Amino acid sequence: MGKGAKKSKKSVEKAELTGKAARKAEKKRQKAAKARQDDAVQAVAWSHVLRVGPGFDLAEFDPASTPGFTGDRAAAEAVMAELQERTSDLQERLYAESKGGGQRSVLLVIQGMDTSGKGGIMRHVVGAVDPQGVEITSFKAPTAEEKRHPFLWRIRRALPSAGDIGVFDRSHYEDVLIVRVHDLVPRSTWSRRYAQINDFEAGVVESGTTIIKVMLHISSDEQKARLTERLAREDKHWKYNPGDVDERMHWVDYMQAYQAALEKCSTAAAPWFVVPADNKWYARLAVTNLLLEHLEAMDPQWPAADFDVEAEKVRLALSP
Repeated sequence: MGKGAKKSKKSVEKAELTGKAARKAEKKRQKAAKARQDDAVQAVAWSHVLRVGPGFDLAEFDPASTPGFTGDRAAAEAVMAELQERTSDLQERLYAESKGGGQRSVLLVIQGMDTSGKGGIMRHVVGAVDPQGVEITSFKAPTAEEKRHPFLWRIRRALPSAGDIGVFDRSHYEDVLIVRVHDLVPRSTWSRRYAQINDFEAGVVESGTTIIKVMLHISSDEQKARLTERLAREDKHWKYNPGDVDERMHWVDYMQAYQAALEKCSTAAAPWFVVPADNKWYARLAVTNLLLEHLEAMDPQWPAADFDVEAEKVRLALSP
């Protein structure tokens, strides 16, 4: 063998070693990244960490905190893909289950001050599942027709069908929030609504709908920063509403109204979950986990075939 051939052989062997080393290094890097992700997600249920229980004080709950997660934005984004895949699979099972006669559904209620990230939840959490099994309802100021009915009338009409995930962008809680802050109805009226809401939600749960109520908790400073950004960017002007500044003037009143709603309406059947929302990436991660945990607890099943599978295989094989 000539010197050139020996040199060529050594080059190939060196390249193979280099390739193996690179692959080994890549596997090591991936393993380390996975370990960091696992370490970032604490071994606790998000439904437990974020649930409103006795003695909860919204004023003491840090909107910039990340309970249940010790990682940063990059770590959160790294785990989101897997979470979304699992959520999507369970949502498809729930939808399929209804085709076999199942009557269960999910209602995800999203509340929060302006700029708290409700739109981001719709895009990054709800948007990760099959849209054919999702019903989104955005509640604005009641119409003339809706005002002629009890306040829960329009809510009842928007409840999700069997197999679907219903999403409320704002909800019946506006009837104990904005109406309280702005005295839109007498105190004697809105003060009775807490019990009416609890009775209503208990009935919804009893009928087979799992309710997940989320308050996106943003700080006044973070809201101001987001509104400032909307004014500074032409591509954000369409999202800016001068009325948001008016509502900021009532911040303390809104926090008191939220505290009352959380205290009075976080029940065993339909508890509230408060999600710190100063970090958008964390809020999306938290809501995804809340939805996933509830779907896992439901454990929807694929419906059994209502036909002879083996016979259909034969028929299909014999078809042209």
